Amino acid sequence: MKFSPNNPCPCGSGKKYKKCCQMYHKGKVASTPLELMKSRYSAFAVGNVEYIIKTSTFQKDKTDLEQFCKECEFLKLEILDFSNTTVTFKATIECNGADATFSEKSYFIQKDGRWLYESGEILG
Repeated sequence: MKFSPNNPCPCGSGKKYKKCCQMYHKGKVASTPLELMKSRYSAFAVGNVEYIIKTSTFQKDKTDLEQFCKECEFLKLEILDFSNTTVTFKATIECNGADATFSEKSYFIQKDGRWLYESGEILG
């Protein structure tokens, strides 16, 4: 998927992608779980599967992730709450034309100076 660096960043910051999450996708290290979570959402939106895999503590199937990114449109990210190790958010997405919106409490750990996504709890 081709995503213009001049488009608004999918994370909802109001900045251009190139001035926001693209910096993380190109190697900048997220300094907080909130930064990592937003950059991961943007990675799903732009189809950057390598970043999604690199910022997780577990391996996901690359083909499945690519298919998910291709089939879904990431419409809006809302941060509901965050702490020093968790981020609770609502992701408004459509997959194959159907609403697939969900809320999740994501858990993060720091390993070798980098924040990583560890797990998520889907909320009601």
